[in-house]
Amino acid sequence: MFDATAPGGLLEGLLHEDVAVAELFDAVDGVELFPQEAEAVASAVEKRRREFGSVRLCARRALARIGVAPRPLVPSGSGPEWARRAPRWPGGIVGSMTHCVRYHAAAVARGASIAALGVDGEPNEPVPEGVRELITLPEERSVLERLGAAHPDVHWDRLLFSAKESVYKAWFPLTGRWLDFGQCAITPDPERGTFTAVLKVPGPVVGGVRLDCFDGRWRVRHGLVVTAVVIPAPTSEQVG
Repeated sequence: MFDATAPGGLLEGLLHEDVAVAELFDAVDGVELFPQEAEAVASAVEKRRREFGSVRLCARRALARIGVAPRPLVPSGSGPEWARRAPRWPGGIVGSMTHCVRYHAAAVARGASIAALGVDGEPNEPVPEGVRELITLPEERSVLERLGAAHPDVHWDRLLFSAKESVYKAWFPLTGRWLDFGQCAITPDPERGTFTAVLKVPGPVVGGVRLDCFDGRWRVRHGLVVTAVVIPAPTSEQVG
């Protein structure tokens, strides 16, 4: 599970079969943007524009794999600052994008099969000093200590941060609400490459069922950690 040299994409095999993924391991110069996209980053620094374009290139490639033609993917631009950053996906599509140093990725699916999803990529490095206390609950810190002693090749505080980011990205489209770091507790399974996220606030209702816990998967490879949460859409039997 901690193979840092194996070939292949980081998200490959972590997501539901109905989810399409595209990844880049470096930013790309000169990605052609739609006018609305170019306007969204017109005042941004060059690094931000390259990241913005690269992750949208991933999104377009992933969308093409489920038969969706290229179209502008711009931030929502409405609501509080944390909500304005969320991208607007085409109707009937759910998706998630992530980027960090040396990694850009997007995952998309049709809403008929997937209710929500979240992916996040981070460097497999310790979180900055002082951040650990801000993103973790007391019960999580004791788990991180045990995991760090048993599996020192994984920076578990960073993995926990990434898992909470993936949880939020799946949570927000279902609720339209902010989810603070202290409002969910992550428990990673180091053997299976999975994690559970127990919500400390009322969860979203999907198919008439309230979700109080999200399940996720993770992988460490190439000096990076990725996490993913997929929430299947309810079946007709569940809806009925």
